[in-house]
Amino acid sequence: MDGNGHASPAQIRARLTHPVIDADGHWLEYGPVVSEQLRRIGGDRATEGFLSIGRQVRESLSMSVAERRRRRISQEAFWSSPEKNTRDRATAMLPRLLYERLGELGLDFAVLYPTVGLRVPRIADDQTRRATCRAFNILTADYFRDFTDRITPAAVIPVHTPDEAIEELTYCTQQLGFKVAMFGSMVQRPVDAVATADAEAAPFVTWYDTLGLDSEYDYDPLWAKCTELGIAPTFHTGFRRQSPRLSPTNFTYNHIGHFATAGDAVCKALFLGGVTRRFPDLRFAFLEGGVGWACILYADLVGHWEKRNRKALEHTDPRALDRGLLMELARKYGREDIVAALSQRDGWPDPDAVTRTGGLADLDDYSACRIEREEDLRDLFATPFYFGCEADDPMNTWAFDRRVNPFGARLNALFGSDIGHFDVPDMLEVLPEAYELVEDGHITAEDFRDFTFANAVRMWGAGNPGFFNGTVVEKAATAVLAETSIPAGPAAARG
Repeated sequence: MDGNGHASPAQIRARLTHPVIDADGHWLEYGPVVSEQLRRIGGDRATEGFLSIGRQVRESLSMSVAERRRRRISQEAFWSSPEKNTRDRATAMLPRLLYERLGELGLDFAVLYPTVGLRVPRIADDQTRRATCRAFNILTADYFRDFTDRITPAAVIPVHTPDEAIEELTYCTQQLGFKVAMFGSMVQRPVDAVATADAEAAPFVTWYDTLGLDSEYDYDPLWAKCTELGIAPTFHTGFRRQSPRLSPTNFTYNHIGHFATAGDAVCKALFLGGVTRRFPDLRFAFLEGGVGWACILYADLVGHWEKRNRKALEHTDPRALDRGLLMELARKYGREDIVAALSQRDGWPDPDAVTRTGGLADLDDYSACRIEREEDLRDLFATPFYFGCEADDPMNTWAFDRRVNPFGARLNALFGSDIGHFDVPDMLEVLPEAYELVEDGHITAEDFRDFTFANAVRMWGAGNPGFFNGTVVEKAATAVLAETSIPAGPAAARG
């Protein structure tokens, strides 16, 4: 037992009948070395792109509170990496040490995402973004090349246009051997009306392209390429440094919920944009925001559909109004001024309401989903979407509660350690904290198997049944894919 009364990660792992997959760990790029390696690989432009990300944080932390308040700049995270626990700091920096410690941490296999690199796909300048992504991916592939049986890293994929995403994704999978891809999202686009009216203000007025609904580009070719390559798009985009997360004094205020906000926007857009209907074999993951927001979104999508589907809109169609009955009731119960106003409008409360629909060609917000039965809502949401959850989040329980989620759904919660970051002061506590949900009776052992293993296998294995070939979890993963009847296909040979 550890100092907190937990069994050790190794002891918990010994009790389990299945492996443990970390679907979202992090490695820490050591800036002075990585920047020079990027220069060697991609030249000055790649290095400048990488350094520009940290510069924003450094500049904010060098300001006084008064200056941040004046300029409405958010308080950034300070002291954001393990320090006192020096072994953990080294583990996040040194892939070989992490590889050796995985058993100690109770982890069989880890999918690793970068730290500074999370923002590389969001660099604004086109040439700098593409150069930095390419160099960073080459560096990442080299860093983890010797550890493929227990670790696989994520490539960073820019998505400002579908073409750049397809080009980098193809290179990363075909030339560098990546099996995991982290896509940018929440792409900032200028508001054309502002740019036309006020060129000076234009750089400060943007909207966020969520890739699935009302996008600047048609991203279907990208989703088709993901299907072809056997890639499950994963998103690890945050939404800090945006209103209302601009506290100049309180990082916690700015930080709480920002991954969930970004995940909610993109997930909702992919669903309502009909992406999961058009590409039923794709799986998407939204990382580090938990699953609570997804449960709320799923319930809200069902609830809105019940009131806003095309048939249900007949209840609010102004043409369904019985004007005679309304006038009769108004004369009996209403004030004289209400009766007079209605009489002047021939009994219409709002004569223009019939045609005032915003110019929509189709009034059904769910038309792209092609809903034929209520259960389609569940199948188009609960099947393709996966949600990265940290170990100590009690809301993870909600994903497995069929009594609460509409149509008895279980949402696909993914265990993500978040090792390497400030919210994991001790890597040895991650698996024990996750297992507390079983010990406290909130989820079953079977739920825990899905949470820490089977869901990850299904997500990455749905499009690429050979994803875990050659890894320490290959045999167990193969059994999961067999039990879920994922068919072999062109991706089956990929490892």
